[in-house]
Amino acid sequence: MWIADNWKEYQVLDASGGEKLERWGDYILVRPDPQVIWNTPHDHSGWKKKNGHYHRSAKGGGEWEFFNLPDEWSISYLLKGALPESETAASHAETDGLDTGRSLTFRLKPFSFKHTGLFPEQAVNWEWFSDIICKAKRPKDRPVRVLNLFAYTGGATLAAAAAGAGVVHVDASRGMVGWAKENAAASGLGNAPIRWLVDDCVKFAEREIRRGNQYDGIIMDPPSYGRGPKGEIWKMEENIWAFIELVTQLLSKDALFFLINSYTTGLQPAVLSYMMNQAIVKRFGGHVAADEIGLPVEESGLVLPCGASGRWQR
Repeated sequence: MWIADNWKEYQVLDASGGEKLERWGDYILVRPDPQVIWNTPHDHSGWKKKNGHYHRSAKGGGEWEFFNLPDEWSISYLLKGALPESETAASHAETDGLDTGRSLTFRLKPFSFKHTGLFPEQAVNWEWFSDIICKAKRPKDRPVRVLNLFAYTGGATLAAAAAGAGVVHVDASRGMVGWAKENAAASGLGNAPIRWLVDDCVKFAEREIRRGNQYDGIIMDPPSYGRGPKGEIWKMEENIWAFIELVTQLLSKDALFFLINSYTTGLQPAVLSYMMNQAIVKRFGGHVAADEIGLPVEESGLVLPCGASGRWQR
């Protein structure tokens, strides 16, 4: 399992009874998690100090209950090894003087459907592809080109840009793209070479193929289920293979990486690996690795599973 264990301002404190107890900076939230099928004692003190609790409804959906939680707040993540050339490692050093990197800042707020605007477990993938981008050592006039599809609030976009890539950020939600821009500004990346697009990811990919555009790295984080701007229905299990075949046509001859994330329980890591080997390795060589991703849990010392990722690297 790939574990996102470098967070300082986020933490899973405990998990029990279908819920996880999380610290987001100075605030503690309780949110439902379908993976938490065990019932263990609520011994962690955070259960009694929560600032927000999302209650799942038996009819579907749910609602928040708040206890002194602000409308918005921010947390930061230190992306190791990614530093702009104009800055020294010391300018982003941790207080212990050991860790250096680029600080990424994310605005948070409670959504009506339990989310906060960030998936912290994805940090383990940010570290992976940002390291590939940094080591590519491309010249300034020809940086690594990255396409981020279903890009949400921009965590992966910011990580790639901080590592020196030029990024095309695509999401069908205008609100999410606007939020991602604000995260970029808060992270000191407001002037980074990022192209922000509100578009349907499938139709955008089709147009890019016709235009002859190509990318050195592709990131996709498709939903399990969704609707396009004109009511098009997306079901991960039914649509992902055709979409992978489509998007691989956008990989450059010198492509570096391809990342797929899945929160769909039916798509095991081995399924992601099989599809990527068939669609990518046969054409470009390289190798595929796929595994679960997770977050450490303070109370138990165990790891909370948070989906799966498939990675191709040349």
